[in-house]
Amino acid sequence: MTLFIERARSSRPVSWLTLLGVLLLPALIGGVLVAALQNPTERLESMTAAIVNLDEPVTIDGQYTPLGRQLAAGLVEGSDDLDSNLTWVISNEDDAADGLADGSYQAVVTIPAEFSTAATSAGQAIAGDATPQQATMVVATPDDALIADDLITSQIAAAAASSLGTMLSEATLENVLVGFTTLGDQIGEAASGALELANGAHAAADGAAALPDGAAQLADGATQLSSGISQLGSGATQLGAGANQLGGGVTQLGDGAAQLGTGASDLATGLGSIADGTRQAAGGATELGSGLTDGAAALDASGLVPDELFTAANGAQQATVGVKSGVDQLADGMSALLAACAGRESTDPVCVGLAGMSQSMPQLQGAADAAAQASAGTAGGLEAFDGQATATIAEQLRTAGTGASSLADALNQLAGGVDQSQAGATALSTGAGDLSGGAAALTAGANELAGGVGELASGAGQLASGATDLGTGASALADGAGELATGLDTLATGTGDLAGGLRTAADSLPSFTDQESSSLASVIADPVSSDAGGNALFGPTAIPLLAAVVLWFGGLASFIVMRAHTARTLTSRRSSAALTLRAFLPAALIGAGQGVLVALIVQIVAQYEAGTWWAFAGTAVVAGVAFAAVNQALVAVFGGVGRWISALVGVIAVATGLISTVPGWLASLGAALPTAPAFTGLISANGGAIAALIVWGVLSIVGTTIAVALRRTTSTKAVLASA
Repeated sequence: MTLFIERARSSRPVSWLTLLGVLLLPALIGGVLVAALQNPTERLESMTAAIVNLDEPVTIDGQYTPLGRQLAAGLVEGSDDLDSNLTWVISNEDDAADGLADGSYQAVVTIPAEFSTAATSAGQAIAGDATPQQATMVVATPDDALIADDLITSQIAAAAASSLGTMLSEATLENVLVGFTTLGDQIGEAASGALELANGAHAAADGAAALPDGAAQLADGATQLSSGISQLGSGATQLGAGANQLGGGVTQLGDGAAQLGTGASDLATGLGSIADGTRQAAGGATELGSGLTDGAAALDASGLVPDELFTAANGAQQATVGVKSGVDQLADGMSALLAACAGRESTDPVCVGLAGMSQSMPQLQGAADAAAQASAGTAGGLEAFDGQATATIAEQLRTAGTGASSLADALNQLAGGVDQSQAGATALSTGAGDLSGGAAALTAGANELAGGVGELASGAGQLASGATDLGTGASALADGAGELATGLDTLATGTGDLAGGLRTAADSLPSFTDQESSSLASVIADPVSSDAGGNALFGPTAIPLLAAVVLWFGGLASFIVMRAHTARTLTSRRSSAALTLRAFLPAALIGAGQGVLVALIVQIVAQYEAGTWWAFAGTAVVAGVAFAAVNQALVAVFGGVGRWISALVGVIAVATGLISTVPGWLASLGAALPTAPAFTGLISANGGAIAALIVWGVLSIVGTTIAVALRRTTSTKAVLASA
């Protein structure tokens, strides 16, 4: 069936089948393009990509870390940002290269050997064990890969790498944040320790400040000790002199005892008194030796304590008093014997000997008296004695005790001799000899006592010198203690300042719990997120762009099939406007139908809401009618070149609608084309876009009418030529 619509470049009319083809052409083209390009990421299973994992895992702090394996798993399983529904194949280098060459693999992702080392180098660099490096992976596609294949594989690999990088950054930052907390705690502990040190230094400074007074008291005590020990030395010297005198007197006593032996038979009664006196003297000497020995033991047991030393000194004093008393009694006994010798002083040898001994008794009494005075001096000197001379004094006291014991033995022997004299005159000679021997022993003991006392005097002198040195050292200690107190106070102030600084530093450092560290690290590692549909390869403007372009080419197709005006334009009796509208009306109806069909195809794919679809469909219908008018005008004005221009307009519309990085002049040209308001209106219906399309349509009809009017004038030559 044919219609009364003239076919372009042919006299045959246009058939219904031709019109149906023109009507369906935009819908078919649009349907194919939309079906192919709408949500391609949902059909990624048709793509096959290989993963070549060359990574060599690393061990960090005893933890085996195969990051290449984890990245490969992330590619296969997908990530939070992008599902990975590609068909992934774990391969090797040779198989990947062969598959890329023969088309088995649309992409190959290669994870290099040093991937784990580089990926963990940042954390190791913080610990000072490595140089930070950036981990990389290689995405390769074949040279004949389709346009979007590179974009799809790169986007999926980038999402997996970003996810892994975020995980590593979170782990590193979490360790850093925990390190801040640990460092703050340690600085806080150091501040507490510094504060305790400052308090201790203050206490030590207070104690050191009290040292000078104690040291001064120690120096005064040492001076008094030195003075007392000096007195002890003087008393010991006097005691030695008395002991020497005692030795001399005892020697004389021995001589007299030898003379006494010849007349001992007449002296039995007197000798009994002498024996008693001698025993008393021996008891005094024994007490002296015991006191000295006990004093030495007490000194060894408890040190130099004034009470015990006084006891020893008093014992020595009592012993010397006993000796003096014994000597006095001996003198009284001899005086009684001399009284018995009255009338025989010059004739009786015994009486003569007694007279000689009586003359030496004052010296012996003087020696005993000197010994008593020396003991008294010793007791006074021991009042300031200090424990530092304990060992020396104890040794000297033991020596003196030994001498006193020897003296006691000698006196006991003398008493025994006197007792023997009482037995009879025959035993007097023997007793006198014993007396002489006892006197000799007494002399030796007295000499030993003198020597011991001399050593005591020497030791006392050394002790006095040591006490003087002690006083000097105590004075130096007082000076040093003052400086020590000043230094400790300065130390306390400095450590207090240090404690305050450390506490300020500890308070300034942030502190996080494990949960806070993990949460903060995740935010710092990925501080900015976007809710944009970043996973789509084509944005929401893809469908409006495709719809506008196919409608434009639908209008071009109409005037590839139909004439822009009738071939009888020159001879027709109708007006130019009527001729224009007669040729435009079929194309306008086809454009409106194309708009409806394209809107239906889009709804099947995009599933717009009802209101949005009705706006989209209305804009598509207006655009189809306007594009028909513009293409009619292009053909009417420029002829076949107009169709070429129309095709170029469609190409420019595609180029400027895909990306915003086209050259400025091209973008300006695209904005001036009739496809621009159609594209804008199909994205979001608005009155401005509809008005612009209507203006383009009206202007195009006006232009076609002018072109038709110009075609209706000709020359006589042209008419004759056609005839």
